[in-house]
Amino acid sequence: MATKLDIGDAFPAMTLNLVGGGTATLPDLADAKYQLILFYRGHW
Repeated sequence: MATKLDIGDAFPAMTLNLVGGGTATLPDLADAKYQLILFYRGHW
C-alpha cells in the first residue's frame, strides 16, 4: 500500500491516460503554486 502524502510532500511523478486519448504527466503538467488534483473513477 502506498503511503499518504503529507503537507509539504512532493507529488510523486506519474503518467495518466486521458479519456480522450493521449497522456498527462504529473506533476510536470501542473505548473502553479497551489494545486488540486481530482481523480474521478467514472462509473462503477
